[in-house]
Amino acid sequence: MRAAHEQFQAIEGLAGAPCGRTVPGAANALFARVIEDLGFETVYVTGAGIANMLLGAPDIGLTTMTEVSETVAAIADAVSVPVIVDADTGYGNALNMLRTVRAFERAGAAGIQIEDQVFPKKCGHFAGKHVIATEEMVQKIKAAVDARHDQSLQIIARTDARAVEGLDRALERAQAYVAAGADVTFVEAPTGLEELARIPKALAVPQVANIVFGGKTPDPGREMLAELGFSIVLYANAALQAALKASYDVLSALKTEGSLKSVGDRLASFEERQRVVAKDVWDAREARYRV
Repeated sequence: MRAAHEQFQAIEGLAGAPCGRTVPGAANALFARVIEDLGFETVYVTGAGIANMLLGAPDIGLTTMTEVSETVAAIADAVSVPVIVDADTGYGNALNMLRTVRAFERAGAAGIQIEDQVFPKKCGHFAGKHVIATEEMVQKIKAAVDARHDQSLQIIARTDARAVEGLDRALERAQAYVAAGADVTFVEAPTGLEELARIPKALAVPQVANIVFGGKTPDPGREMLAELGFSIVLYANAALQAALKASYDVLSALKTEGSLKSVGDRLASFEERQRVVAKDVWDAREARYRV
């Protein structure tokens, strides 16, 4: 794991000119290692992915702060790139937010994303969302800013108001969140290119675009999103969805055929599996401390 101050300095560069940095999501340390291995510069710890993989449940606010914090610590320990964490609503009110930010910072987060949904929240691309009052979210952002020990820790404020109050109100909320101290804002689930284009123009801090395969927001690609002014482009659950599809395909063949012969090309080799988890590093450590 990279030293905390280096993590903060690395991600703080997002506050510069829009670059359209592609940030895949990881729900566990193995996915995070794959992301780093492929050369991505940042890992996003996905709340929806943790709910899906840890609990086998939908993203409807069932995970706890402790469960997510433990996952963050494992991921931050496994990779050397900065880690952005989905902290949902902060798991309660402004006081809960204080505790959440401190816990996630200790766990190794370089950026913490918080949102203005009513607790318990829902996936940003689900129907039936509700948002708290703007002023309540402002106070939660102030609490998050006050809670961080390192001022380089990025506070990312997400609003889900587009689906509830419309894009104009969502932009007004995001502006209030910037005034409250948010370093980055994230207007969730715009529904077309015209809406995407409006967001960076209206806000004076770096912006996040969240691309959900099968979700409400179109995917014009990293280059166009950078041209529009987005600094971060999230693909929070691409790895999870790929793994789920591959698991069904491989295990279906195993059940039907009784072997893996027809799907061997869909599997990582034994050697590749050990390489990704750095078995050679652990072998060297074992040799060093052998009695």
